[in-house]
Amino acid sequence: MNINRLKEIREDKDLSQSEIAKLLKVTQPQYSRYELGVNIIPLEKLEILANYYDTSIDYILYRTDERKPYPKSIMNKK
Repeated sequence: MNINRLKEIREDKDLSQSEIAKLLKVTQPQYSRYELGVNIIPLEKLEILANYYDTSIDYILYRTDERKPYPKSIMNKK
């Protein structure tokens, strides 16, 4: 899975791997393995990152180049 955008987005915000690992409640080495594509990042972690970065999971996964998140579903107003 190509998730190089994890690193790009993190670096755009001048954040360290440790800061994002803390957000996701994982260790820094675990988060590093997500960025490298060694380990598959769980869907719930992708959702946290998409919300944190105000983008979509599709953007993180290179399914779109549109950075703006989709409108919220009426079924999931958080």
